[in-house]
Amino acid sequence: MERKPAWRERSRRFDDKGIASVKQDARIVIIGGGVIGLSVAYHLAELGVTDVVLIERNQLTSGTSWHAAGIVGPLRATLNLTRLAQYATELFPKLEDLTGQTSGYRQTGGVWLARREERMNELKRIAHMGDVCGLKVEIVGADVVGERVPGIALDGLVGALWVAEDGQANPVDICAAYARRARAAGIRILEGTACAGFIIENGRVAGVKLASGMTIRCEVAVNCAGAWARQIGAMAGVPVPLQAVEHMYAVTEPLAGLPSPFPIVRDLDEGIYVKGDSGKLVLGGFEPNAKVLDVTDPVGDRPFLELPEDWDQFEPFMSAGLRLFPALAETGIRHFMNGPESFTPDTQPLMGESPYLRGFFVAAGFNSTGMMSSAGAGKAMAEWIVDGEPGLDLWPLDIARFDRSAASRTFVEARMEESVADLFRMHWPYKQSKAGRGLRRSAWHGTLAEAGAAFGAPTGWERPLWYAHNEGEREPRYTFGRQHWWPAAEREAVAMASGVGLFELSPFTKLDVTGRDATKLLQQLAANNVDVAEGRAVYTQMLNRHGGIEADITVTRCGETAFRIVSGAATRQKDFAWIARHAGDLGLDALVFDATSAEAVLGVMGPRSRELLQELTDADLSEAAFPFSASRRIDVGMVDVRATRVSFVGELGYELYVPVECAESLLSTILDAGKAHDAVLCGHYALDGCRLEKGYRHWGHDIGPKETPIEAGLGFAVSWTKGDFIGREALEAQRAQGFGRRLLHFAVDGANPLLLHDEPIYRDGKFAGLTTSGGFGFRTGLSLCLGYVACDPGETRQQLAASNYEIAVAGQRFGLRLLERPPYDPTGSRMRGQQETL
Repeated sequence: MERKPAWRERSRRFDDKGIASVKQDARIVIIGGGVIGLSVAYHLAELGVTDVVLIERNQLTSGTSWHAAGIVGPLRATLNLTRLAQYATELFPKLEDLTGQTSGYRQTGGVWLARREERMNELKRIAHMGDVCGLKVEIVGADVVGERVPGIALDGLVGALWVAEDGQANPVDICAAYARRARAAGIRILEGTACAGFIIENGRVAGVKLASGMTIRCEVAVNCAGAWARQIGAMAGVPVPLQAVEHMYAVTEPLAGLPSPFPIVRDLDEGIYVKGDSGKLVLGGFEPNAKVLDVTDPVGDRPFLELPEDWDQFEPFMSAGLRLFPALAETGIRHFMNGPESFTPDTQPLMGESPYLRGFFVAAGFNSTGMMSSAGAGKAMAEWIVDGEPGLDLWPLDIARFDRSAASRTFVEARMEESVADLFRMHWPYKQSKAGRGLRRSAWHGTLAEAGAAFGAPTGWERPLWYAHNEGEREPRYTFGRQHWWPAAEREAVAMASGVGLFELSPFTKLDVTGRDATKLLQQLAANNVDVAEGRAVYTQMLNRHGGIEADITVTRCGETAFRIVSGAATRQKDFAWIARHAGDLGLDALVFDATSAEAVLGVMGPRSRELLQELTDADLSEAAFPFSASRRIDVGMVDVRATRVSFVGELGYELYVPVECAESLLSTILDAGKAHDAVLCGHYALDGCRLEKGYRHWGHDIGPKETPIEAGLGFAVSWTKGDFIGREALEAQRAQGFGRRLLHFAVDGANPLLLHDEPIYRDGKFAGLTTSGGFGFRTGLSLCLGYVACDPGETRQQLAASNYEIAVAGQRFGLRLLERPPYDPTGSRMRGQQETL
């Protein structure tokens, strides 16, 4: 059985009608009366959930909402984030009819300016997402910009993206509309009521303590405290990685002849935005090295806080604004606004239930887009609380992507050197941050650095992306075309395919599940049969009740009551919480231990990997004694390791799990012996290219909570002969009824455009789906991608193969070849140690 959403698990303090026995108690307490908290309340009311209290320590909107610029921009770079933002353009125009309160919403149109060809490439890619989502988007030249934006200087512009649905609204009016609907539904809104702490019982929220000394007993707390959300989280022991900074904009005196409405203007390469405001202009921006603000000191903790003017900090924006609109030189400044705003380390919001405390939800850190995001975020959060999941796959926003260290004051302050400016900076493919680095390093970091590793930190871990032969190769050079690291990654992949490749895999999530009921628990969670012999590894997924993939894992049986679960680095907190919480809900005798930091992992891959390791161990590594998916404890040199024969690159290979204190000895031994076997160090980018050549799925891109194993082509990892498991009923229904999309594997015909994700796929000239991941295959020389394509429920793969496919990349169409089998080693013989097949 799957755990119920927290609010549905009633406690004894509620009678049969769900009415709190003590007046101040509630099922749900929302903390924060800004636009996000009020939207959550509004959307809970829309779902019929009204046993809710919203508390605001001062007055509604008095934190950051009252000074928001009010821009509404529905277009984002990915499908689900665009859908989330697009909802505002549906809700805001209807708010007055729904609540009697005007929203101040009006559609103005907007333009995203480009001053360099690389920016135009980025905008062309984003424009495809607008087309897919039904927005009216155009790629236009500077002449069209001049026609649609009066008074704008066109010098240096190479083009722009026009979005007809861009608009603006009044943040205070939006808040008032949300509050009116919530109150009318019976939700209690208490101003002048501050949170002072939490009651936590059995690992979950049980109440909110107030500064007055009273307590509101509850089952769910929703932290919508904005710039103060990190402090609220700390009261509950929940990390909330965001930082308040000073955010500035200037409002001009009225300009004669300014059209109404005036389009939203984003000069991305200058880092500024401009919008109209009742005949005036508002000019703001997102700067590097933003000024960090301590919202806990007496200055930063006041309601309706306005900070002192800082023209030195604002001067680059003012100068850029004067260049863009020369008329501003003759116009006075009516008001300089400087107020608090919160930003996150990766400039994405924080949403969802904390993996560290059940019933504690967060909706904060909206990076100066809170008002425009409030509609979609409020709706998603209400669904998350009521149904246990949002209507969209919002993993990129899920607070579970961060661990405790990411919320440390030192880290979030360091990230503000880049995070604020990153909103408008070039969103380069494969871009790695520079600020806040070096936090999490493996035991091999120094050795790998000396070997030429170019490091990145895609999941917080410093990991080698590729190995450079000189400083010129090591230094990143970002582009939307051929990547400068491709030659290095190709060098690594090709060398591995003929010898041995060594991969640093320590960031893998490693969870140990032990106890009398460990088998029973994992049989409930896993779609495949994991009740196998000791020393066997099983590839499987953990599903939700809809059959969606919550985790993509390998389960190794280490003993009668002991299992090791391995998953991706990014999902460490999420996967731990999923397993541990189900163990508790089912009342099973099973413990979960996070062994990720205790062990290093070295991947030894390639046709000569067995030969290399056999020289270093007395264990029999022959095919008969150590077949694929076997897992054994063996000695390698002086070190005892767990060796598991699996491979994410499609070659014969082993993953070696070693205690951190022995890791250096293991690597040194293998590097020394590897010289005779042409062993090379390989980076993360080579690994990703190899997995694309094999069509292996990646959780968070190709598969996730909204995709089932059947749609994703992973039916082989589902056991229909074992007992019940979470999601089985949904999968059986899907098998019986058919399904409307399939994950397909493609190669680009005759070209090598840079493929990333979310590129539109066309089937026989009609839009059919989006890519989920893409890249270059270094052993095959192909540009490859995976993507879901719409199909009829009864359509066969042969019928799908009979169609013609194209992909759209930055305004161009390329032919796609549907791959019936992986382009590299289609029979899988190399992974089985039969290297004669190339």
